[in-house]
Amino acid sequence: MKRILILSLFVAVVSGCSPLKDANHSSSVTASGTIQKLGMTTFQYGTHLLKADNKTYALKSGSINLDTYLDKKVTIKGKKVAGYPVDGGPELIDVTLVKF
Repeated sequence: MKRILILSLFVAVVSGCSPLKDANHSSSVTASGTIQKLGMTTFQYGTHLLKADNKTYALKSGSINLDTYLDKKVTIKGKKVAGYPVDGGPELIDVTLVKF
């Protein structure tokens, strides 16, 4: 009986931790494109856009001045912000690194 209880607790802990690990891993984003200032949009989030070849991302950053990279071809790294996209807009990325 004790073995069944310990085995059940082990399975519960392992099952509960695996999705968290996968969720954190899948929230990282690396994308290349041109950074543009966010103008009039149908969605109300982000400060800039990254126009990639076939996708657009809304960007924000608390540590990097994205205006420095306006109209330049860059590669960004960051994390997807939970709860986005909304209102038919693009995914929101919190940018942590920008490379030329």
